[in-house]
Amino acid sequence: MIYKTCVSIGEKTPKKISKSLSKSLKKSDHAEIRFDFLNPELVPETLDMIKKDLKKCVCTLRPSSEGGRFSGTEKNRISIIKLIAEYNPFLLDIEFNTIKKNKNLLRYLKSTNTDLLVSWHNFKQTPNASMLKKQYFKMKKFSNNIKIVTTAKTVNDIPKILSLYDNKNTRLIAFCMGDIGKVSRLLSLFFGSPFTYVSLGKPIAAGQLKLDELKSMLMRSG
Repeated sequence: MIYKTCVSIGEKTPKKISKSLSKSLKKSDHAEIRFDFLNPELVPETLDMIKKDLKKCVCTLRPSSEGGRFSGTEKNRISIIKLIAEYNPFLLDIEFNTIKKNKNLLRYLKSTNTDLLVSWHNFKQTPNASMLKKQYFKMKKFSNNIKIVTTAKTVNDIPKILSLYDNKNTRLIAFCMGDIGKVSRLLSLFFGSPFTYVSLGKPIAAGQLKLDELKSMLMRSG
């Protein structure tokens, strides 16, 4: 079994993103470009600079209301999302809360044939397994690529999130954030996640494993 990784990249200039991306793809299957770390005006230049590698990239433009760094208007964010879609990345990460209330955006993204990764984050806790399952089925209406991320308060939260992997007909990425949830990022691979998010250096998200750290864990478990 080959377990895949996706390096999260959060840089503030197109050059730094390009440099981190080429470094990441030498060691990792995929990279996540966090466009919300950039000044919005720099997004077009960045897309042009990295377009040859976008087939291996998950593109994310996370608003501050969803734990990201984009602080402009929602109208501006949507227009940037549409631009990213035109470059046809491997996956375009769209928040469930964004897509469920914006039918025009959904229609547009379908017209570009962009593969959507519909994501939902809970930064406070991990709901019970039945609530998580309900959330999963709501999201499944929009895409077969689903990302559900919660916050682990105790180790008992980990089996709750991993129970979602019973559903085999989707490409599901589900794990817990935080130090307690760290192990779920590794376990998600054994349960069927297409990849897990890692960092090359400083973690971008709470509990994110470094790529080398994850690889040594996988070697030990193998």
